[in-house]
Amino acid sequence: MDYILKKRIGQFQTTLESIEITDIKSHKLLVEDGISKVCALLIKTRETAGNIYIVGNGGSASIASHAVVDFINVAKLNAHTLHDSATLTCMANDHGYENSFSSILKTILKENDILIAISSSGKSKSIINAVNVSKKNGTKVITLSGFNPQNELRTLGCVNFWCNSSDYAMVEISHQFILHNISDRFISGVSN
Repeated sequence: MDYILKKRIGQFQTTLESIEITDIKSHKLLVEDGISKVCALLIKTRETAGNIYIVGNGGSASIASHAVVDFINVAKLNAHTLHDSATLTCMANDHGYENSFSSILKTILKENDILIAISSSGKSKSIINAVNVSKKNGTKVITLSGFNPQNELRTLGCVNFWCNSSDYAMVEISHQFILHNISDRFISGVSN
């Protein structure tokens, strides 16, 4: 196997093994407890006909789109992204990009909804503002971030996944792995 490929595989394994999950009070959760808590929230949202909104910028938006596909197809959840180009560019134009997601959420959020917020750095203003609007609405928030362990996003969700890496590739692929792992739980009967 190529040395560089072997090295990257090792980095990914190290990143996965060092993921930290915390609650809203920054108390550490065991990995299985954190994932189980997220699955329970998703099941409750499905049972109450709530929506799951997933937001991210750039590569994180791609991760959000892929997660929506799995959540709809595998978990039978009412999941959505918020990056339809016409809507997003309208909100960015009228309210500033940092308020693009939050402007949409102010209009569409319902009490039983969930927001999943993805930001590799954990400091994207558009994502932080979306989380703050969601929390004011009483919406449960799940976050995925990386880079600095003191990033703002990591402190805002009822469940927070933090990847201990400053490498965009490692953080993004770890976020995708986490979301896949959650949707895969529905295949194994977590929803029964």
